[in-house]
Amino acid sequence: MDKILVIGGEGQLGKCLQLAAKNFPEAQFYFKDVARLDISSKDALEKDFKAEAYDYCINCAAYTNVEKAEEEEDKAYLINAYAVENLVAVCNAHHGVLIHISTDYVFDGEKKSPYTEDDDTYPINVYGASKLKGEQLIQEQSQAYFILRTSWLYSQFGNNFYKTILQKSAENIDLKITEEQTGTPTNANDLAHAILYLIKEKKQNYGIYHFSNNGQTTWYGFAQAILNLQQDSKCTLIASNAYKTKAARPKNSVLSKEKFKDVFEFSMVDWEKSLSKLYQENFLLK
Repeated sequence: MDKILVIGGEGQLGKCLQLAAKNFPEAQFYFKDVARLDISSKDALEKDFKAEAYDYCINCAAYTNVEKAEEEEDKAYLINAYAVENLVAVCNAHHGVLIHISTDYVFDGEKKSPYTEDDDTYPINVYGASKLKGEQLIQEQSQAYFILRTSWLYSQFGNNFYKTILQKSAENIDLKITEEQTGTPTNANDLAHAILYLIKEKKQNYGIYHFSNNGQTTWYGFAQAILNLQQDSKCTLIASNAYKTKAARPKNSVLSKEKFKDVFEFSMVDWEKSLSKLYQENFLLK
């Protein structure tokens, strides 16, 4: 029976993995957050790995506050890069496979077509730069790894764009949403399913891969699709091109998934279809 450690186990993706794990009884899962396992401490990691001998480590932990990272650069690098280096060391020492979640923000967003895994990286904010440094440390030092870059994650868990729009709609708050950025909303439940698929199928085609749902839209288009699911929504949605932030954002965040599809014979779901499915399932649960 495989032993699978999930770092950041109480975050959005971690909770989606908890759900998906219910359909994977042939593996033993260990979901841990920073209170139970601080990955910035190599000693704590070594003690934990020595006790449990994990076969896989899924790293969902990250410093993801893009705005605050501009002020807390050291903290962003500690979590997104140097703590990842600690994970690489213990995974190597205990012959575990590292599955690391990265981001579309490693690119500058100037390309007019979807980004492939072979495109040059050029992050334009601290968050993206810190995540890229984590990728580089894995590539330089890891013996067995998957780096999965994803984009615009949302789900029924945690704080995310999807839940924010639903909340604002319920409060009848009018919304101004930017049309300046294009990308692909990705249901974190779909990403969780893909991660466990790699483990179930014992895939060993290690390297960097892109994973998101199919298609593309703007943040405005994403918000409109969410509101369209709420037939009783009374809030007004306004397109804006005056969205000011401290951290620069890539204009184009669309990722090419062809490598993942071809290598693993895996099909992605269209983002609108996945969004509708998530909404209907959770609406019925209320």
